[in-house]
Amino acid sequence: MAYDPRTDTGIPTEQVGSLPRSSRLQATYADYDAGKVSREQLEAQQDEAVRDSITRLEATGSPIVSDGEQRWSSFATYPITDTLAGTGLAANLAPGGQYFAIFSDGHYRQLPRLVGGPFRYKTYAADTLARSIKYATKPMKQAVIAPSMLDLLYPLKDEVPGYSRAQFEEDLLNETEQDIRRAFAAGAVRVSIDFTEGRLATRADPRNPWTGAGMLPHFIELNNRVLDRFTAQERAHIGIHTCPGGDRDAVHSADVPYSDLLPSMFKMNAGYFLMQLASERERDAVYKLVGEYSREDANGVTQMCYIGVVNPQNPRVESPQEIADALVRAANFIPKERLGSTDDCGFSPFSIDEKPNHGSPDYAREVAFQKIKNRVEGTRTAAERLGVGNLVTA
Repeated sequence: MAYDPRTDTGIPTEQVGSLPRSSRLQATYADYDAGKVSREQLEAQQDEAVRDSITRLEATGSPIVSDGEQRWSSFATYPITDTLAGTGLAANLAPGGQYFAIFSDGHYRQLPRLVGGPFRYKTYAADTLARSIKYATKPMKQAVIAPSMLDLLYPLKDEVPGYSRAQFEEDLLNETEQDIRRAFAAGAVRVSIDFTEGRLATRADPRNPWTGAGMLPHFIELNNRVLDRFTAQERAHIGIHTCPGGDRDAVHSADVPYSDLLPSMFKMNAGYFLMQLASERERDAVYKLVGEYSREDANGVTQMCYIGVVNPQNPRVESPQEIADALVRAANFIPKERLGSTDDCGFSPFSIDEKPNHGSPDYAREVAFQKIKNRVEGTRTAAERLGVGNLVTA
């Protein structure tokens, strides 16, 4: 399916990926882990949630939709386990790996640990996309996890017996490439790579040793090794998402200056970037960095800059006018022909998320659709104010 992201709104607009799961779906995940319901019962609830998510996303006027990741354990672990509790863990993995992140409220999310090779995905994003796309009448996007995140499965200091880091990383890159290619083959018109570990990599949290290990340059290299397997035409539709985390309405690296990340991040040869900004305190300074370091020619592709204009961690709904004003302001620093809009983060990157600031995941779900509707409307207004409707191509 051909997709021009400017067609409906002048300025392109796109969600990151996840939506809050309902209380009912979250309870079913817990019951599945406890052996109280069957896999078929869980999948029936997931299917119902996907159908509802796509229908309601299309009703917001969004020109592109996702399935809200309703079938996933999390944005990071969907390839390797069925649930956050570890049910259905992939081969050669065991519980008790590194913390991915420790959040501002003190809770943490932990990865499994690699105990042998080879490393293989159990589930590809295309496997769930293929089941979801039948419900959509609009183009669909698909988020996938970055190899830099799953690189943390390998022990930080020790070597896995009989399986070197170099061999693991080659296997990992092959799996990531497959994940992206299969998503396009299954019908996605855009694929964005979740790179939330990028900002965290410069935080140096003593409770979480990998964050102080200077891994950002290696992360950039790994991700570029995947991107460089795609043509410029393909990479125009492959994005990178960055944010300071978003789980249980808490973050993990909002205190890290964007100046520590963005100069390196834009070295990745992706065609577009989805960046948290609505919740950023000094937005002008970040807009300036984005304008300065994003590239018109990233190995043959022009980098589009999608700025976050709504905050999924806050139940306050941003007005269309507020969103339009943010985009118009950003155009003072970012060329308007390379400007887009997005949400700061996925609305619930993990399948179990109580959304405490919202009061319940069900209310958070209602808020999410209103925020997305306003983002679409505000983006269209900004395009009119900036005179970019004439940039729409046939």
